[in-house]
Amino acid sequence: MFQKVLIANRGEIALRVIRACKELGIRTLAVYSEADVDSLHVQLADESICIGAAPSLESYLKIDRIMSAAEIGDVDAIHPGYGFLAENPHFAEVCERSNIKFIGPSSRAMQAMGDKNAARVHARKAGVAVTPGSDGIVETEDEAIRVTKKIGYPVMIKAAAGGGGRGMRTAHNEPSLKSAFHSARHEAEKAFGNEQVYLEKLIINPHHIEFQIVADSHGRIVHLGERDCSVQRRNQKVIEECPSPLMTPSLRKKMGNAAIKLAKSVGYENAGTIEFLVDQDRHFYFMEMNTRIQVEHTITEEVYACDRTNRLTCLYWLYSAAVLRLADCKNNHSRCDADQRD
Repeated sequence: MFQKVLIANRGEIALRVIRACKELGIRTLAVYSEADVDSLHVQLADESICIGAAPSLESYLKIDRIMSAAEIGDVDAIHPGYGFLAENPHFAEVCERSNIKFIGPSSRAMQAMGDKNAARVHARKAGVAVTPGSDGIVETEDEAIRVTKKIGYPVMIKAAAGGGGRGMRTAHNEPSLKSAFHSARHEAEKAFGNEQVYLEKLIINPHHIEFQIVADSHGRIVHLGERDCSVQRRNQKVIEECPSPLMTPSLRKKMGNAAIKLAKSVGYENAGTIEFLVDQDRHFYFMEMNTRIQVEHTITEEVYACDRTNRLTCLYWLYSAAVLRLADCKNNHSRCDADQRD
């Protein structure tokens, strides 16, 4: 068990980690910007260190300052929360080299699944279906036209480093493909510093369904069912629903098994979310993976009642030893009464 954890984040997720640590008897170190000196996570942590000015580029995104705080505070683990550096493989690698446990996936697993195009390659290797599309990055307009002639219209152009609905465009014919290709690349460059895009066949009126998985460091993985996030505006999730109205027990089993198989294939550990598109015939296709805990984790907690069971949620967020206990929640929507089993 850890002795002291640094929380490299702020707000709601920092408070959740602090609460979990307190229940486990683990000391916490909060880092904060000058603007957050009076924030609740700073007040509730056992220790706190200021790491810079208000802009996140000068504080929460400064790896060297966070690692300096970790050294000063003599921590043995860092929890990244979500956002900021949570999906930065370099940050995870720096923690690994410093012999500080990064509470999240390894840098190798993050590199494998953090890039959307690379994740599609790993999904194919693992035998998980992906939407028809390009075999890799599409570099030119002519190449985009060739790929689209092969898979047919309509298509979706997606940023390889994308997220939050940015760097995405649809095209229903060649003229719209040409303009969409260049606008997607331009937006991707501005948003992510990476203009690379790939193409997918556009699935009409799909259900967007994601599976919450948790894995330990010994290859044991479970899923905690699905969240349906099909209600969206401009490719941004508006409502998450659990369980999905589309789901059947058979489909849940197939999709859950596919999520677990893919996570195992890249040696994933800790919490993560694997997202699928499901067409009107209930065929499902891997879309991407979030290599971190998601903002939406509370929805899964409510349905599976995992936040109300003493230490269960604490372990869930902190370290993947929770897998053995979360297995009791697997593949059903009954309450997980871990207190009674204790």
